[in-house]
Amino acid sequence: MSPSFGLITPSYAPDFQRCQLLSWSIAQYVQPPFTHYIVVDRRDYALFAQLANPHTQILTVEAIVPRWIWREPMWRKVWLSAKTLPVRNWILQQIVKLIVAQQITEDVAVFVDSDVTFVRPFDLNGLARSTQVRLYRDDVGNDVQREFHRQWHGTAARLLGLPLENWLVPDYIGNLITWRKQNVIDLCAHLEKVSPRSWIETLAREWHWSEYVLYGMYVDVVLGDRAEVYPIDHNLCHDYWFPKLLDDRELQQWISQLESDQVAVMISAKSGIPVERYASLLCPDFR
Repeated sequence: MSPSFGLITPSYAPDFQRCQLLSWSIAQYVQPPFTHYIVVDRRDYALFAQLANPHTQILTVEAIVPRWIWREPMWRKVWLSAKTLPVRNWILQQIVKLIVAQQITEDVAVFVDSDVTFVRPFDLNGLARSTQVRLYRDDVGNDVQREFHRQWHGTAARLLGLPLENWLVPDYIGNLITWRKQNVIDLCAHLEKVSPRSWIETLAREWHWSEYVLYGMYVDVVLGDRAEVYPIDHNLCHDYWFPKLLDDRELQQWISQLESDQVAVMISAKSGIPVERYASLLCPDFR
């Protein structure tokens, strides 16, 4: 029997237009059944509520995190904590992903950032082979990427209680990343066996880590065959990560490089490219 899938998208007000395009593209191209969980701060709930539909639920961060973590309006880049130093937005977003992945009713969490747009029909069942679920893992990568991620691998090894060896540093980071719900539950229980604190407090105390690397190393090194995953190094999403504005010719040329089996496009918000410049190119019927 094929697993069930829940799409998870953390977002916030400055990315609303991107998330709106993502939501529209999911309705157009992703084959149900699925639930799309959009997670936003309480102050942004009213804005994102208009995206709710039978397939889409809007969740708030404040309803998900423990009460000892809270937001004060004057502190826009961090969340205050009664147990740790203030927690940076980026760190809390990673913790929220781990929380939501355990709380969804579906078997598999599929992470889709706000700046992703589906451009081709996509059956989520393609992310599983019977009971095994896809694990994105690129063993080759490149030297810059490898060095950049090395610290995250070192942190993950320490948190998982693994020896600090010279890891090969495979890349687990991308878009349309899939996690088995049970593996996430087991990961957080494992963190609490290694640390005397709750897993949330443990991670809130860390400054440099990646949720995708932590999950990837756990299923690869700790669980092994018990993880019920199969590794694959092909990215289903055509990504543009660079903080460089493209002119119209460059943008069209980049879009034309979409591979035949890629089903989505990601143009990073950090690129500075307005949504209206590429929405009509990717989804001509979008309104």
